[in-house]
Amino acid sequence: MRCVVTGGAGFLGSHLTDLLLSQGHEVIGIDNFITGNRENIAHLSGNKAYTFIEKDVIEPFDIDGPIDRIYHLASPASPIGYVKHQIATLKVNSQGTWNCLELAERKKARFLMASTSECYGDPAVHPQPETYWGNVNPIGMRSMYDEAKRFSEACTMAYHRERGVDTRLIRIFNTYGPRMDPHDGRVVITFIKQALHDEPLTVFGDGMQTRSLCYVSDLIRGINMVMENEGFVEPINLGNPSELTILDIAKEILELIPQSKSMITFREMPPDDPKVRRPDITRARKILGWEPVVSRREGLAKMIEYYRDKLK
Repeated sequence: MRCVVTGGAGFLGSHLTDLLLSQGHEVIGIDNFITGNRENIAHLSGNKAYTFIEKDVIEPFDIDGPIDRIYHLASPASPIGYVKHQIATLKVNSQGTWNCLELAERKKARFLMASTSECYGDPAVHPQPETYWGNVNPIGMRSMYDEAKRFSEACTMAYHRERGVDTRLIRIFNTYGPRMDPHDGRVVITFIKQALHDEPLTVFGDGMQTRSLCYVSDLIRGINMVMENEGFVEPINLGNPSELTILDIAKEILELIPQSKSMITFREMPPDDPKVRRPDITRARKILGWEPVVSRREGLAKMIEYYRDKLK
C-alpha cells in the first residue's frame, strides 16, 4: 500500500515508518520539524520506498497519486513542546486534522487519528476506559493539547458519519523508547538523562502520581493493528496497564544505571498534572487481540543502552 505518516520525523512517526516499510509498503513522511528530528529518519536516506516532504499540515496540501492509508501523528506531544508551541498545537490538531481528513476523503484512503490519554484529563475514573468522557480543564496549562486532541476526535467522527470517510481512532498512553527527544520533559527520558549525567532525578510533588509505561515497539504494533482492523471506528486505548508511581520509575531507572551518582529530589507539582494514569485495554484485547509483550525492565534497559552514548 501507499501510506502517509504525518509527524513522520517524530518519535512515534519514525518508528511507525520503519514498521510500514518492513511490511513492504511505500511511505510518504511529512514533518515540519517543529518537534521532529531529522536524525530519526536519516537511516531512510536512499530508500526507494520512502519519500519525505518537509511541510506543515496546518496549510492545505495534496499528494500526487493514490493513497491507501493516512496516519495522522503530527503534533507536539510533551508538556514542554505543546506549552512552547501552544497555537501550533491547537492548529495541527484542528486545521491539520481537517486537512488530512479532506485528503483522505479525496483519495478514498483510510485515516487514523492519533489521539491521547490526555483526553481523560485528571481522571475521576480509574483505570480509564474509552467510554469515560474525561475531566479536562478547558483553559488550563495543558488545554492547548488536551482540548485540541478532543476536537480532533470529534472532527474524525464527523467526517466518518457525514462524509463516509473510513476512519480509526486511538488514544495513546505513556510510551517510551529510543528516539525520544532528551529535552522534551517526559518522565522516562528525563530520568535516564539525569541518571546518565549524575544529576538529581527531579520528581514532582510527592512522586505518588502514577503512570503506565508502554514500550514503543508494542505501541507501534498496536497502531498498525488498529488501522488494519475492519469496521471498528470508535476510540481504542493503546498502552500498558501495568501501573507504577513516578517515584518507583525513578528508583527503577537508578537500579538499571548502578554507576550513577544521582539522588532523587522533589519539586513543586505542575498545574493539571494527572494524578493517575492507567489504560483499560479490554477493547484492544477483544477487538485486536493486542496487548503489550515487552516488560518494563527490558524496555528501560534497551532505552538506557540506546542513550548511553548519545547523551555523553
